Amino acid sequence: MRLLMVGAGNMGGAMLRRWLDGGMDPATVTVVSPSGRPMPDGVSAVAAIPEAAVATFDMVMLALKPQQLATLRDGPLAGHAPRLLVSILAGVEEATLATLCAAGAVVRAMPNLPVAIGQGVTALHSSRADAAMRAELVALMQPLGLVEWIADEARFDDVTALAGCGPGFVFRFADALAQAGAALGLPADQAARLALATLAGSARMAADADASPAVLADRVASPGGSTRKGLDVLDRSDGLQALLTETLRASARRNREMAAAARGCAAR
Repeated sequence: MRLLMVGAGNMGGAMLRRWLDGGMDPATVTVVSPSGRPMPDGVSAVAAIPEAAVATFDMVMLALKPQQLATLRDGPLAGHAPRLLVSILAGVEEATLATLCAAGAVVRAMPNLPVAIGQGVTALHSSRADAAMRAELVALMQPLGLVEWIADEARFDDVTALAGCGPGFVFRFADALAQAGAALGLPADQAARLALATLAGSARMAADADASPAVLADRVASPGGSTRKGLDVLDRSDGLQALLTETLRASARRNREMAAAARGCAAR
């Protein structure tokens, strides 16, 4: 499979490096990078989409910023028909992407940053990808971590808020947990180490457990014990669940705003 990546910033670059580490032939990859960002050995880098060569690529992957979508309108992709057009642009809908070229199938993909270490999540949606294409995409994405197909595109913005934005929220929680430990009197560097190790071990345990995280939390908390007292604070009506619900709603709302902006760009 020959892959043309339009953009390779933090997320696209992380995906590419993981694929190369897993055995992808760098000679089959061309990256469009106007900034001239250095690419892994063997990967071709060009400043603009190579119009004369577009037809030679089996898959075109859009990994630029959503606000840069306008730069692709009426560009070299128009009039070409790659088998797959894959987009990791947050908030940009399948119908909008389909206006860029006559691809055999358009696929929305939402990875998150832990794909860089093979522990990420990649959500996929396509209304037109057939069984063979879906199997090909799962095989491509599996080295990055968990792969989930999302049947209803209307839910893709919510998935993006949860899984795509989620690492940022987890990092913030880790920092808050460490700062709370420091506020109790622990040295800040020690509190940070303890917080990160606690999160890593707890996440691994939850992933391997035969019970939900809610059940695990109750198992840890003895009646009247110190864990239960702390959970009582998190479980208040204005506590952790309310805060995270508000957090995800804000992110999902922004995804929908970006989708509306992308639709407007495509219509002009």
